[in-house]
Amino acid sequence: MTEENMKNENAAVENIIYILDTNILLHEPFAFLSFKEHDVVVPMTVLEELDSIKDRNKDVSRDARVAIRALEDTLRDASPEQVLTGVKLPQNDEQHPSGCLAIINDYALTQTASVLSFNENDNRIINAALHIQKKHPNKKIVLVTKDINMRLKAKGAGLAHVEDYRTDQLIDDIQFLTKGYHKFEGDFWQNINSVNSEAEGRNTTHYVSKSVVPLSYINEYLIDETENFAGKITGFDNENISILDLGRDRLLAKNAWGIHPKNIYQGMAMDALLDPNIDLVILTGPAGCGKTLLALATALEQVIERGLYDKIIVTRSTPEIAESIGFLPGTEEEKMAPWLAAITDSLEVLHQQDESMHGSLNYIMDKANIQFKSVNFMRGRSIQNALVLLDECQNLTAAQLKTIITRCGEGTKLVCSGNLAQIDSNYLTAVTSGLTYIVERFKDFPGSATVNLNGVVRSRLASFAEENL
Repeated sequence: MTEENMKNENAAVENIIYILDTNILLHEPFAFLSFKEHDVVVPMTVLEELDSIKDRNKDVSRDARVAIRALEDTLRDASPEQVLTGVKLPQNDEQHPSGCLAIINDYALTQTASVLSFNENDNRIINAALHIQKKHPNKKIVLVTKDINMRLKAKGAGLAHVEDYRTDQLIDDIQFLTKGYHKFEGDFWQNINSVNSEAEGRNTTHYVSKSVVPLSYINEYLIDETENFAGKITGFDNENISILDLGRDRLLAKNAWGIHPKNIYQGMAMDALLDPNIDLVILTGPAGCGKTLLALATALEQVIERGLYDKIIVTRSTPEIAESIGFLPGTEEEKMAPWLAAITDSLEVLHQQDESMHGSLNYIMDKANIQFKSVNFMRGRSIQNALVLLDECQNLTAAQLKTIITRCGEGTKLVCSGNLAQIDSNYLTAVTSGLTYIVERFKDFPGSATVNLNGVVRSRLASFAEENL
């Protein structure tokens, strides 16, 4: 390849213009700063949509306001002509010059020049992208949107490049997501060439070569196919790993509020949930694997029986909550009740399991000081000495989960659970879900543990449906 061809190729790579949809700036308000040396265009329709969202009584309204302020800070000193042609973005690093940010007045594009109907917001944004593609035939024009249908419409209208926003995507495929445990083929001890063990009270710790689990991380569970061993990584250096021998039978014999693990995965989950040194427990797995029941049983055990926490805060978020909770009658707890039926169902199961010991269901709820809260009202709070159960968090973005996690103060434990196969959000997928994000981000954090509960235990009907439908 000649030097001239190399220059042309580099120029072709650098000549990219990204057009951002509204949902990108709601997902990540500073997204326009993430495209390095490439140019970014924000259509006027996007600004109109942000403006209509910013004053609503919704969690997403804050993101709209942050995005508007960030855009204004960037364009504050620019003239109208400069805003249309492009204002230099802050430089990301010394090696890559920054691109430009421009606003395109898509309302000024005549309807006769439009490919799609001019009446819908999505269509105006697509028409703006098509206009830029026609105006700059030598550049790569990319519409970035999290709306799948909009991506299809843009492709059908003739736009060559349409993409999802993947800057915050940590894995390419959900099959690579950390499960929280490593399963050895055959017997665990057949994989060990040498071991040093030391006992302290009832606990035994084994020290083995790091080559046994090269990609190990703290609080990762270890099991084997022969069902003879269960352990947890408690530390490592460049050469060795320390493994706490949990004992498979002891794991399966754990008890919380009358509930025992039905399989080794529930045993590992219960071990993490009952460990006072673990501040964050992330439970993933299919419907019916016991995520909510285990979280609630261990919460009751630790609040009522052990007195480790003062209260249980139960919260979850669905797209419907943000839209309609404010119009429901009653207190916050009463408004949340329709969406927390899974929690109350689990409470009834636990009550039936242990009715003779712990009295009425209302007594249990009062004794444990169980509070139902909406995610929308968590912002700005500082939660102290509580056990927080966050259910269905596969529908939350990374930014929303960060908001909740940073609310947790001293002595608070957070349990996040979700099923990545049941995402209701229009703009999230299994690989871009906030649940996936925190699993990967926190896997090296000593105060967290992740367990994928492999296997449906709700009923044989649920198990068959999970495997065959």
